[in-house]
Amino acid sequence: MSRSIPTRPRRAPKSTLSFAIVASQYNQKFTQALVDNAHRELRLLEPGATVSLISAPGSYEIPLMVQAVAALERYQAILAIGVLIRGETAHASLVADAVTTALMEISLANRIPVIHGVLLVENEDQARERCLEGEHNRGVEAARAAVSAARALRDIK
Repeated sequence: MSRSIPTRPRRAPKSTLSFAIVASQYNQKFTQALVDNAHRELRLLEPGATVSLISAPGSYEIPLMVQAVAALERYQAILAIGVLIRGETAHASLVADAVTTALMEISLANRIPVIHGVLLVENEDQARERCLEGEHNRGVEAARAAVSAARALRDIK
């Protein structure tokens, strides 16, 4: 695991940005921690921003929810959050590959940053390190990426 995390973008004095977090309900202990950390970081960086939470049953369903949210044209970035724990079959890898491809396609087709925060980990120890611990929390990382991408795209437009 990379020990680096994106530097914190500057705090906006006033926000006009809106974010959606699409999160899997599966592996709830880990996904909820990612959502909580992402939400907290978004509020810190963009005070007053609109942050909506949309639940997906599992990680495989995240792209459909992200696509529906993107079609609303209401948000400047979407964070896709989920945790897949590799088991003894190829299922988690197949889901991870499908989700990765779909999220990129949705992002490009809709011209909106879709932050890939669907983690594929080997075991619960790796999930705990990335989701529950504070120093390299992937929820914080996803929020920083969302803010940076949304601001950059706004500046390009």
